Amino acid sequence: MASLKIRVARSAGFCFGVRRAIEIGLEAAGKQADVYMLGDIVHNEFVVDQIKKAGIRVVDSIEDIEEGVLLLRAHGTVPEVYAEAERRGLRVVDATCPMVLEIHRIVRSLAEEGYQVVIIGDQNHDEVRGIAGQVENALVVSSPADLDGWQKRFPRLGVVVQSTQSMQNVQRILPLLARFCRELRFINTICKPTTDHQSEICRMPQHNDLMIIVGSYTSANTRRLTELSSTINANTRQVQSAADLRPEWFDGIGTVGISAGASTPDPLIQEVIATIRRIRPDAEVEEGA
Repeated sequence: MASLKIRVARSAGFCFGVRRAIEIGLEAAGKQADVYMLGDIVHNEFVVDQIKKAGIRVVDSIEDIEEGVLLLRAHGTVPEVYAEAERRGLRVVDATCPMVLEIHRIVRSLAEEGYQVVIIGDQNHDEVRGIAGQVENALVVSSPADLDGWQKRFPRLGVVVQSTQSMQNVQRILPLLARFCRELRFINTICKPTTDHQSEICRMPQHNDLMIIVGSYTSANTRRLTELSSTINANTRQVQSAADLRPEWFDGIGTVGISAGASTPDPLIQEVIATIRRIRPDAEVEEGA
């Protein structure tokens, strides 16, 4: 039997915003003991454990913080959190992804120009809540089904997108939104790392016998990669770590493609590769896959 080829997506793993947020968080923890976050810094259990070991404490409400540093996560937050932190005398360390902050700026500008803001994104995602909180009465649309109950028409709709959304979902929703307004202005705020991830995940499943997506089930962008891959190659598996791999998946296959969500740390990807090579000692990693 021919050797197994392991092909790793160039874009697999941490994006710039996530890597930056973790570095900022760890640096803050190294300088001060009382560092707090409202929720997990990113959606990955490995990273969450790393942050906890560094001494950063996760709280449910800013009211639980009496003093110290408030670390704002990569997903961003609403303006009220900044105001409340100032009122309480907390020092804010802002690790919000710069691309998310740009979406905040865009929606504020759209609202000032008289557009009704619409966000295409997951209703309860932290990033989406932060974007919606920048303006009054923002509307969130997660899927075409969300528009079924719409009755009102709008003079002008200004549409932005959660940074990790799929363009396929956007393309399903945009033509439907056009029915509810006289003018629709769309600004594509899907970030480049997400575009790169999705471009590769639309290509790789066509050329590999098995696809492995590495990342947490709590990560929206990782789940989206799995969904996209599965529509092209039914032999797609998502694993949170190498412990989820099963030897029988690799019986009789010649190629395996590996991708990973933007919140998946590099050591988890390398552990998956190392475990596959133990399962199949004939496995070789192809560079530039």
